[in-house]
Amino acid sequence: MSAAASAGDGARAAGDADQPPVVGMVGAGQLARMTAQAAIGLGVEFRVLAGSAGDSAAQVCARTKIGDYLSARDVLAFGAECDVVTFDHEHVPGEHLAALERVTAVRPGGPALALTQDKGVMRDRLSALGLLADLGARCPRYRRVTSLDDIVAFSDGAGGAGWPVVLKATSGGYDGRGVWVCDDADAAAEVTSHGIGLIAEEHIAFDAELAVLVARSPAGQGAAYPVAATLQQDGVCREVIAPAPGLGSSLAMRAQRLGLALAAELGVTGLLAVELFLLRDELIVNELAMRPHNSGHWTLDAARTSQFEQHLRAVLDLPLGSPEPTATAAVMVNVLGGDAGVHGRLAHVLAADPGVKVHLYGKEVRPGRKVGHVTAAGRDVEQARERAWRAANYLSVGRECPDEVGAGAQAGAGAQAGSGATGSCAGGGSSR
Repeated sequence: MSAAASAGDGARAAGDADQPPVVGMVGAGQLARMTAQAAIGLGVEFRVLAGSAGDSAAQVCARTKIGDYLSARDVLAFGAECDVVTFDHEHVPGEHLAALERVTAVRPGGPALALTQDKGVMRDRLSALGLLADLGARCPRYRRVTSLDDIVAFSDGAGGAGWPVVLKATSGGYDGRGVWVCDDADAAAEVTSHGIGLIAEEHIAFDAELAVLVARSPAGQGAAYPVAATLQQDGVCREVIAPAPGLGSSLAMRAQRLGLALAAELGVTGLLAVELFLLRDELIVNELAMRPHNSGHWTLDAARTSQFEQHLRAVLDLPLGSPEPTATAAVMVNVLGGDAGVHGRLAHVLAADPGVKVHLYGKEVRPGRKVGHVTAAGRDVEQARERAWRAANYLSVGRECPDEVGAGAQAGAGAQAGSGATGSCAGGGSSR
C-alpha cells in the first residue's frame, strides 16, 4: 500500500508507482461483479469484502476477503490493504467509516454516505439546499414520525398532505423494502407496529420517474449521463430507457445540472444516482445512491464509458470517460427469478436475437429476485423495448410473451416521459 494511502490522504494515481493501485469494494453483489470487469480493462487490482464465497462478485474476483461489513475489525483489515475503498451498498456503520478514513482513502466519504444511510438526514439536508429551488426542483413534503398520531397530523392537519401517505423506513430499505403506501390510518397503524424509525412523505402523482447518473472525482471533474426513464413495479426497477423518451432538452439539461450540483454540494466522489419524480416541469428528488446504480446498467453496452469504469476512474481521481451514448436508444430490463434457473434458457435468447446483451449475476434463483439484466440498443426505442422484454421474459419464465403480462406495468411504461407500451410482450410479465 502506498504511503499516501496509508496516511488516508488520497489514492495512488495511475502512473505514480510501478504497481497498479488497489481498489477495494465493500460488498460483493452484482454491482461489485460488474465493477470487477471494468477493473480488468484499466489494469486495476480489484478486491471485494464479501459475506460469503458464494456472493456474486466473490465468484469472479480473485482477491476476495470473506468478512462482515458490520465488523469494524473486518472492515479496517480489508481497508488497510487497499489504496482506496468504495462500496456497492450504503450499510457500513458510520463509526466504521470514520475509522476507515484514518487508514486509507474512502470514496465516497463517511459524511456523504451518511445521507444515504438515514432518509431523515437526507431529507433534512436536501430540503435546506437553495440550489434545488434554483433548478426548479424540490423534495416531497415530509415529516419524521414516531407514532400514528404524528402520521395522522401530517396527513389531516392544517395544510396536510392528505391520503395516501408514503411511509419509509429511515434505514435499511432497498428494492421496495421499507416503503409503504398507506391509504388510511389503519394501514399506517400496521406499519407503526413494526417499531422502526420512519418518515412520512406526501404521495406524488408523478407523470414519470427519471434517474440522472453523474460522476465526480476528488479533483472536482464531473460527467453526466443522459437522463433515463425508469419503470418501477412492486418497488423493483423493471425497465430503464435511455435517453428518456419525450423528455425535452431543457428539462433533461436541468436534471443533469441538478445531479452535478448535488454531487459537488454533498462532497460525493464516485457515482451519484439521483432518482426523480417528474410532475409537469418540476423535478422532485426521491432517493440518492452513491455507487453504481441499476438505472445505469445500460451503459455497459450502450455508452462510451460504462458506469462501472467511470466509478473506478472517479474514485482513483483519473480523468473521467465520455458518458456519450453509442446508440439512439438503449433499453435495459431486469431479469427476475421465476420457477426455474435461467442458464437452460440462455441459448434460445442468444439465438433469437444475437444483438441483445445478457448479463447474469451468478445468484441463486428465487421468484422475484433480480438475477440478471438484458439490454437492447438501436435507433427505435419501441423496437428496443420489444426486444429487451422478450429476452427478459424468456429468461424469467421460459416464454417470450407470458400469459400474465401486467396491464399495470404497461400503463406505467406508457406514462414514462412520452414512452408508450409497445407490442404484446412489453410490460412486466415476470413481476413478483
